[in-house]
Amino acid sequence: MTGLSPIASVRQKYEVLVPLLHEKARRRWAAVEALSLGRGGISTVAAATGLSRPTIRKGIAELQHVAPDDEEPHIRTPGAGRPPLIATDRLLLKDLQHLVDPATRGDPMSPLLWTCKSTRNLAETLGGLGHAVSHQSVARLLDLLGYSLQANRKTEEGKNHPDRNAQFEHINQKVKAFQRREQPVVSVDTKKKELVGNFKNSGREHEPEGQPRKVKTKDFPTREGKVAPYGVYDLTRNEGWVNVGIDHDTAAFAVESVRRWWYRMGQPTYPEATELLITADGGGSNGSRSRLWKVRLQALADELRVKISVCHFPPGTSKWNKIEHRMFCHITENWRGRPLVSHAVVVNLIGSTKTRTGLRVGAELDTNLYATGIKVTDKEFEAIRLKRETFHGEWNYMITPHDE
Repeated sequence: MTGLSPIASVRQKYEVLVPLLHEKARRRWAAVEALSLGRGGISTVAAATGLSRPTIRKGIAELQHVAPDDEEPHIRTPGAGRPPLIATDRLLLKDLQHLVDPATRGDPMSPLLWTCKSTRNLAETLGGLGHAVSHQSVARLLDLLGYSLQANRKTEEGKNHPDRNAQFEHINQKVKAFQRREQPVVSVDTKKKELVGNFKNSGREHEPEGQPRKVKTKDFPTREGKVAPYGVYDLTRNEGWVNVGIDHDTAAFAVESVRRWWYRMGQPTYPEATELLITADGGGSNGSRSRLWKVRLQALADELRVKISVCHFPPGTSKWNKIEHRMFCHITENWRGRPLVSHAVVVNLIGSTKTRTGLRVGAELDTNLYATGIKVTDKEFEAIRLKRETFHGEWNYMITPHDE
């Protein structure tokens, strides 16, 4: 190494040795080099290796005060480092969850969640609640809670309503109130219609190499036509019901699906229930403007003798209905790559859907025919015992049985 500067000489040796040294050995080798160089040795070794001066000084202290017989097998001193924040601040995680939960959003086909609030704003708000936490720590805690930072994605179906977030929070509070009273809360929606027959289904499934399942090249409907799976998901129990219709997706079909859920799952689970809360999209067969939806709900309330409350999601937010990313996505995953060759296959695949978190799904084929174009007269509509809430009564209302 003749002719090399001290820094270049040390760097050359360090680059050869560093892959072979653990943390403690690297620190002490640097200390030996610094001592051999004499005055200015620490600065020279630090410049050559990138190690900090305090690290090299620590290595020198260890060489001067630790005898070989007293050497410990550990590379680092046991017990080093501070305990996790959530261990010293028991309410931190709970308060963070409370801050982000009402604004929770997510892709309905993914288990990931994301929050519209920045980590710095969350850290500042948590500081006001008495938690000493940095925005970096907030980011780590959000990851622990299952949130991820994601870019905007075009999924909205309409213009944002000015009370969009307020309605989200209203629904959140309503759901919690029902759950505290141990009353059932369900999320409802119709999954997209599926062709029945030997047609290609998205996704892949294990098959013998070179022997993929052969399906039809054209998606022309067969005599079995299409199915319209209408789902009812119990937010509290993490279980659901799917009514597989073979006819039109109408308001009558939607209410019949809720009715079947009640007798198969709802009533056995909530035998003392006097109320039912339904969260639904603002459009489609269970739309907020549908008069037939409300007429049929009145008939259901009379039959079940329970008060039925409904909260609709604002326009353009249907993909954030809980049923989308807590049940429908798992059904889609369960039948990926499987042609839906018959009604029985559809029902069995839906009914066999399970998750590690305990999701249980029941299913049944609905062979009823549902007429379209049914008009509700003013007299029929006025007979509904409909009570609208003061906050957006067109979205939030309750239907009471006539015998009360």
